[in-house]
Amino acid sequence: MKVCEAMSTEIVAVKQDDSVKSLVAKMVVHNVSQVSVMDDAGALIGVVTVRDVMLPLYPGQGDYVHDTLHARDFEMMEEGYDEVMKKSVGSIMTSNPVSVEPTDSVLKAASFMGLRNLRRIPVVEGNKQVGVLTLENINNALFIARA
Repeated sequence: MKVCEAMSTEIVAVKQDDSVKSLVAKMVVHNVSQVSVMDDAGALIGVVTVRDVMLPLYPGQGDYVHDTLHARDFEMMEEGYDEVMKKSVGSIMTSNPVSVEPTDSVLKAASFMGLRNLRRIPVVEGNKQVGVLTLENINNALFIARA
């Protein structure tokens, strides 16, 4: 089975200059946990996940080593929320994301995803994103639709 037979064609995208706040709003409205970052020509240049948004709120490993008491102060972490929401998407995105092509096999895509612990992967033709393949898409295509 090919990726194009299992993928979703709904693509939620932002620009790298957009604010994290506008990105999060799109994630909520579209009920997605990953958003694509496109350049002005519409080429995929990055992705942002919920984890990427949350990570800046948490202290770094060095913070835990030097100040174990405050490094676990979740109320203090929440105070950083407004600053994170003002950041640009480009400052937290993963550049040059791993992707697959529509003609790749679903099992090849699942292998990439498993090796990199990904729950979703962009589907790209040339430099344009044409879809997203999620674990749910794979499970549905291989185990439910074929049953």
